[in-house]
Amino acid sequence: MFVAISINVDRILKLPGIPERALETVLLLLAVLLISIVGLIPSQSNEALGLELLALALVFGVVIGRLERRSLPQTPQPPSQVRMRIFLNLAATLPMVAGGASLLAESGGGLYWIVAGIVFATAGAVANAWVLLIEILR
Repeated sequence: MFVAISINVDRILKLPGIPERALETVLLLLAVLLISIVGLIPSQSNEALGLELLALALVFGVVIGRLERRSLPQTPQPPSQVRMRIFLNLAATLPMVAGGASLLAESGGGLYWIVAGIVFATAGAVANAWVLLIEILR
């Protein structure tokens, strides 16, 4: 992803909505990293972990959602690509929110939701990296 941005930085900056998409990609990967780090803190309670995960997921979800909203109207894309992009971002952030909330509630799946969010965040970041590396050159 960093290679894709650095190789195509001039083109990315010229195309409307694409810098926001590049930032979305960075934030998806940063969310995965920070949520994974928080999960590795030893001897913390489920309540503390749930609060940390919920806070991170909400912050990243809001910021990524706003970036996506700002970039969608400016970027001409087929409706199926727009739907897929929205789906991947929601599938990346909502399970992380659900995971944090279910840890706090002590029921409902807990860390399994976090795993789903990490998988979808990685998939969304890879899809965006492909666009930033290949598709914008078409």
